[in-house]
Amino acid sequence: MSYYFSKKVDLSFEEAIEKVTNALKEEGFGILTEIDVKATLKKKLDVDFKPYKILGACNPPNAYKALLAEEKIGLMLPCNVIVYVDDNNETIVAAVDPVASMQAVENERLPEVASFIQSKLKKVIENL
Repeated sequence: MSYYFSKKVDLSFEEAIEKVTNALKEEGFGILTEIDVKATLKKKLDVDFKPYKILGACNPPNAYKALLAEEKIGLMLPCNVIVYVDDNNETIVAAVDPVASMQAVENERLPEVASFIQSKLKKVIENL
């Protein structure tokens, strides 16, 4: 089982960030964190890296359900979505597969929440 869904998009890096952020909002997600990997690596290591951002997406009602079912599940939240430019100069958007992530947790109440979030994240990626 793959741990992510991804799609090459015919958008610039900046356009992809905007479009995926809006698509996530339409599916009930907010962006809790935004990590500019390129800027961070330049600042911390003085190395050049391709455009690469990690968006920490959260769907509050379902995060709440997951936390009620398993209080340490916060270690696996939020759901990360990445936008980057690959070596072929193509813009890629990918999202973590929460079903794959939750297989590591032995709690029978989590698969339902994970499947619901999986369907929403798949929809975001597919509709870009």
